[in-house]
Amino acid sequence: MPNSGPPFSMDATVRQKGIADVPVEKIALITGANKGIGYEIARQLGERGHTVLVGARDETRGRQAVDSLVAQGIVAVPLRLDVTDPASISAAAAEIEQRYGRLDVLVNNAGIAGAANGAPSTVRADDLRQVYETNVLGVVSVTNAVLPLLRRAVAARVVNVSSHLGSLTLNSQWDSALAGVNLMAYQSSKTALNAITVGYAKELRGTPIKVNAASPGMVATDLNGHRGNRTPAEGAAIAVRLALLDEAGPSGCCLSADGVVPW
Repeated sequence: MPNSGPPFSMDATVRQKGIADVPVEKIALITGANKGIGYEIARQLGERGHTVLVGARDETRGRQAVDSLVAQGIVAVPLRLDVTDPASISAAAAEIEQRYGRLDVLVNNAGIAGAANGAPSTVRADDLRQVYETNVLGVVSVTNAVLPLLRRAVAARVVNVSSHLGSLTLNSQWDSALAGVNLMAYQSSKTALNAITVGYAKELRGTPIKVNAASPGMVATDLNGHRGNRTPAEGAAIAVRLALLDEAGPSGCCLSADGVVPW
């Protein structure tokens, strides 16, 4: 499914009819943007001229993140958004429509690891359900709610923050670095997210909208107790690159800083 052409052009300029190379303000929504990778995605897109909507469940933390971004010269707006709450999602989509009338970038970053860290045989259905509510169903709910707004943009981009841990190929290779990792709830949720990414890319094929998954690598965040070997800024870079793809970029791929991540 990937389109031909260079995968990572950084040209974020929108060409309007009769006007060449005129930068147009872009509106980007990042879920779970009050900290970690989400905050860094917001910051880096803001540095590139986007108005960033800082999606956060906790209004206080969302406002604190916005204050920090604004202090750095970034146009940032707080948006209360709980990806597991349909009413919150509907209200957020309505607010975006009222304020801007469209959405240029959606980054589905909000995610949880869950408490089920034992062998698959010890994982309860409720453990899976908790993780899937945020990592899978939340992505579908948010994407569907704002898809009409994405269609109104000149060439919208959707980026789902995934993980190498969701790769069936890598997880099934007994000599791979992931051979000893068996976090069923989290890993299978990212596998499902990859499938959802492909599904949306297939539906939107033939439109200007591109949908991809980004694998940030092992980033030190609250999600893993800050045990990662990469900084949030480093991890955010791949999502930002995908958010800025030009028309020659791919759709329906999972990519990391090192290239394509196998399904």
